[in-house]
Amino acid sequence: MFDSLLELTNLPASTLGFVALASLVAGLVRGFAGFGLSAVMFASVVTLLPPVELIPITYILEGLASVVMFRGGIRDADMKIVWGLTIFSAIGVPLGLYATTTVDPDSSKLVALLLVLGLTLLQLFQIRAAFLATKPGLYATGLASGIATGLASIGGMVVALYVLSQETAARQMRASLVMYLFLTMFTSIIYLLLYKVMTMQAVWRGIVFGPIMLVGVFAGKMLFRPSLIQFYKTFCLLLLISLCLVGLTRQIF
Repeated sequence: MFDSLLELTNLPASTLGFVALASLVAGLVRGFAGFGLSAVMFASVVTLLPPVELIPITYILEGLASVVMFRGGIRDADMKIVWGLTIFSAIGVPLGLYATTTVDPDSSKLVALLLVLGLTLLQLFQIRAAFLATKPGLYATGLASGIATGLASIGGMVVALYVLSQETAARQMRASLVMYLFLTMFTSIIYLLLYKVMTMQAVWRGIVFGPIMLVGVFAGKMLFRPSLIQFYKTFCLLLLISLCLVGLTRQIF
């Protein structure tokens, strides 16, 4: 059976085992925080698999996680915020993709990561940006998220930062992130197919790692209980900071 998995995924045994472990951890983070799966996968696996191979795998894993978490998301999310972010993100993605032809992608990602890191630190120290509480702030965040996705594949972190800035309950923050990621699946697949990134090899890898990731999601959902919800926002902000620092380290070195 193990030989069959190696053949289906076209990965050496050591890489297969590491990606499986990363999928479990990424699922755990997604189940608790409502986001972070793709970012954790990129932070841990991108040295073993090139982004062009990793992107479709994370898309499949995100899709499975979104379906599993959909019920709680649709029940508790602030859908007005979700739709505003989703629509303007869809507008921003092609702008970001176009910019990659004229702007150095490494420099773009460096600037984006520094921006997210700076804003996250402001939130961690409870320094709020009043602009984010307005409708223009909502639309600008959605647009910025789409551009960041096209430029550097970190749009989800921008949206997470916006949702965490709202004075709402942790359950609603988490549910809004879940629904945003669910809806953006439908726009993302268009770009994956247009750029011929979604291959059968990626599908098989997603099928192999999907069940392992879902074990993590269910474990993360179990951790999202009253005794731990009070730490939700702090956990998410520290997660964003960690992901930014990992990304910056990789960009610099």
